[in-house]
Amino acid sequence: MEKILKFGGTSCGSIESIQSVLAIIESNGKSSSDFAVVFSAMSGVTNHLLEAGTLAAQPKSTVNTLIETIETRHFEVIKHFIPVTGQSQVIAHVRTLVNELRDVLKGINLVKEISPKTSDALVSFGERLSTYLIFAILQQKGLPVFYVDAREIIKTNSIFSHSEVDFGLTNPLISSYFEANKGKIGLVTGFIASNAKGETTTLGRGGSDYTASVIGAALGVKEIEIWTDVDGMMTADPRKVKSAFTIPSISYAEAMELTHFGAKVIYPPSLQPAFAKNIPIRVLNTFNPSFEGTVVSKEPTGSPYIITGISSIDQLALVNLQGSGMIGVAGVSAKLFTVLAREKISVVLISQASSEHSICFAIDPSVADKVRKILEKEFATEMTAGDIEGIDIQKDLSVIAVVGEGMRKHTGVSGKLFSSLGKNGINIVATAQGSSELNISVVIENKDLSKALNVIHETFFFSQIKTLHLYLVGAGLIGKTLVEQIIGQEHYLAKYKGIKIRLTGIANSRKQLIKEEGIELGQALSLLDSVGEPTDLAGFIAQIKALNLPNSIFADCTANKEIYTNYLGLFQSNISVVTPNKVANSGPYDLYAQLHQTALAKGVKFLYETNVGAGLPVINTLQGLIASGDRFEKIEGILSGTLSFLFNQFKPGKSFGEVLRAAKQKGYTEPDPREDLSGMDVARKILILSREIGLKLEFSDITIEKIIPPACEAAPTVDAFFEEIDKANDFFEKLVNEAAEKGEVLRYIACLEDQKITIGLRSVGPAHPFYQMDGADNVIAFTTKRYHDRPLVIKGPGAGAEVTASGVFADIVSIGSHLA
Repeated sequence: MEKILKFGGTSCGSIESIQSVLAIIESNGKSSSDFAVVFSAMSGVTNHLLEAGTLAAQPKSTVNTLIETIETRHFEVIKHFIPVTGQSQVIAHVRTLVNELRDVLKGINLVKEISPKTSDALVSFGERLSTYLIFAILQQKGLPVFYVDAREIIKTNSIFSHSEVDFGLTNPLISSYFEANKGKIGLVTGFIASNAKGETTTLGRGGSDYTASVIGAALGVKEIEIWTDVDGMMTADPRKVKSAFTIPSISYAEAMELTHFGAKVIYPPSLQPAFAKNIPIRVLNTFNPSFEGTVVSKEPTGSPYIITGISSIDQLALVNLQGSGMIGVAGVSAKLFTVLAREKISVVLISQASSEHSICFAIDPSVADKVRKILEKEFATEMTAGDIEGIDIQKDLSVIAVVGEGMRKHTGVSGKLFSSLGKNGINIVATAQGSSELNISVVIENKDLSKALNVIHETFFFSQIKTLHLYLVGAGLIGKTLVEQIIGQEHYLAKYKGIKIRLTGIANSRKQLIKEEGIELGQALSLLDSVGEPTDLAGFIAQIKALNLPNSIFADCTANKEIYTNYLGLFQSNISVVTPNKVANSGPYDLYAQLHQTALAKGVKFLYETNVGAGLPVINTLQGLIASGDRFEKIEGILSGTLSFLFNQFKPGKSFGEVLRAAKQKGYTEPDPREDLSGMDVARKILILSREIGLKLEFSDITIEKIIPPACEAAPTVDAFFEEIDKANDFFEKLVNEAAEKGEVLRYIACLEDQKITIGLRSVGPAHPFYQMDGADNVIAFTTKRYHDRPLVIKGPGAGAEVTASGVFADIVSIGSHLA
C-alpha cells in the first residue's frame, strides 16, 4: 500500500471541513486507490460522549440534550452531502448507532457508575459515526471504498482506556483484511480496537494517530499523512510567536522533545510502530492542502538553523529538595523518584546541583500540594534530623524547551540562549540539558513566557535581524524628526546593523497610541491624531509594562519635568530608556544613582548622549576615557547654543540689546531670554558631566555668576526686560571693550576643576580652545592625564531638532547593537 491518511477531529468537525476532507480523498483517488484513511470523531463529540456518561451515572440523568446534539450534527452532514434519494439508508444506520448509544447510557444509569470498560464502549460511537458518514458520502460519489471497523483488525489487551496492541494477532488480521479488499480505499475508525473477547477498547492519547501507525507498519506503507488544522509542526506556538513558521523536516527524537514540552500537533509515541519500520510521517493542513507541511523521519533533511523548534509548558510548579545531609548520601534521588512514581506523579524536568546539595524538579501545579505532603511524609526522618532543610515549591512558572539535533554540532548555544534572555531581563529559575545536547530546558516566571519565546525565536531563527520595540513619547519637532530619520535608515539598519525598529507606541501631550504589531512609521503622526486615545501617561506606561515585549526601548523626547519619575519603573520592567531630557540626570544625586544602579542591575540601558551637546559625542567620549583608565583634571564647556551665539556676535561697536534681539528673532532664545541668560540649562549640563566622572555633586554646589544686572532680572515683562538691557548697555560695552583691549573675546563658560563647578562670563585669548567660535556651536574641552598639555576638544552644533534627533537615534541603534 502507498500510504495512510489520518484526519483529526477538527478536519471532521463541520460541513466545510468535511468538504475539504472529501476533496483530499478524491484527489488521491484519481491517481490510485492504494491507500487507506483513518478518521477521528467529529470535534467535540468525544467530550460530549464522556460528559453524557458522567451525567448518566447520576441519579437524575439529563443526557438527552447531548445525544440530540450529536445526532443533529451527523444528520446535518447527511442532508448536505447525500442526495435525498440516498439519505434514508444512511439516516437509518446512524439512528441505529445512536439507539445503541442510548442503550449504553441506560445501562450506566441503571448501575449508577461508569467503568473504564463502559467508557471505552461509549466513546467508540464517535469514530464509528464519523467514519461511516464519510464512507456513505464517498460511496454515493462512486469511489471504491469500504468501511473498516478497527475493532475487527486491531487486537489489544484488556487494560481499558489505554490498551496495548497485541501485534502478534493484529498484524496478520490487518494484512489479510486489506488483501481481501485490494483495489479499494479502506476507511478506518481511529482510536478504537477490541480485546480477545471482542470487547471494545481504546488506544489512549493520540489514539487515531496510533491506529494509522499500526496499520501503516503492518502494511509497510511508504508514508503516513497526519491531516490537522495547522501547516505542520511550527518553530514555536504561532499564538504566542507571530513570526513562527513551519518546520519542513524534523527527526523523531526532536518531535518527541517538542511534544513532551507542549507542542500538540502530533503525539510521537503513538507513531512508534511506523518509526520502527522507518516510515516517514507527513503533517499536513486539511484547510491548506497544497502546503507541503512537515516530514517527521528518522533522518531529516538538513536545516539552516542551529535549533529546530521551541516548545513550552505554560503552567508549572518547581519543587526544590535541599539540605547539607544529602551531600554524598547514596539513594536520595532514587527514594525521591520512586515515591513520585508510586504516586503516579509525572515529572516534567529534573535538575540537580553537582554538589548534591539540592534536587529540583518540575510538576503540574495541580498536584503541588499533594507532592508536598507525600515528600514531608517520606522524608520526615531526614527533615527531623536536619539532613533535609525543607521542601520549597515555587508556582507561577513555565518551562521552555529549545530543541534541535543541530545543537550537537555548534558550540555556544547555551551561552547564546542565556545571553538573549539575560539582556531582556528574563530570570532563569532552573535549567536542564541532556547529555545528547538535543534539548536545553529553562524554567522562567510565567509572566515572561511570551517575551522569552519571542526573544529565543528571534535569536535563533532571525538572528540576522533584531527587532526593537520603540515607544516614543514626545511627537514634537525632535520626535517627528526622529521618526523621519528612522524611515530614511530602515534599509541600512537591516542590511548593515541587523536591526529593525518597530514603533510600537507613540504619544504627545494630547493623544497616545499603542499597537503590538507595530505602527506604520510613515503614518505614525497622522494615526496618532486620527485614532489615538486621550493621553494618560500613567496608563500608557502601564500598557508598555503589561505587553512585556522583548527589546523594548522608551524614548522620552519631551521637556516634561515629571516624566523622569517613570524611569525607575521602566527599568524594573526591563525596558531601556533613551532621552535628551536632562531632568533625571540633573536632579538629586540619590535619584541619579538609583536610576543608574537599577538600570545596571536589570541589564537594561539608560542612554542620554543628547543631554549635553545634542548630537555631539560628549558623554560617549567621556565614558570611553574613564573606561580606558584616564583621569579628568578639568572640564570646560560652552554648553548653550544661545549663549554661544550671543557672545560670538557681541563685539565692540554692537549693543548687547541689538544682538539679543537678533538671537530672539532667529529663534535661538526662549520666549523670555532670561531663561537662557540665567545659566540654569548650562548648570544642568555641567552637573551631568561631573556625575559622569564620579563626583557626587548637587545643583546647590554650583556657583553661577550673573550675566545681567539685577534690574534686568527684576523686569516685570519681556518688553520691560529689553528696556532695562538697553539701559545697561554701558555695563556690557565695558565688558566687551576690556576683553578686546587684551586681544580677547567674551565667552560664557562652565568649568569643573578641583571638584568645583563655576559658571560665568570669561575673557579668553587666542591660545584658548574657545577663542575661535562660530554661530551657535557648543564646545567642550577635556583636560586629562593623557590630554594634559593639549585638551581633547569636541566642537559642533549643540542644539536643533536634526542633531538632537540623530543623537537619540544613535542611542537607539547602540542598544540594538548591544542586544544583537
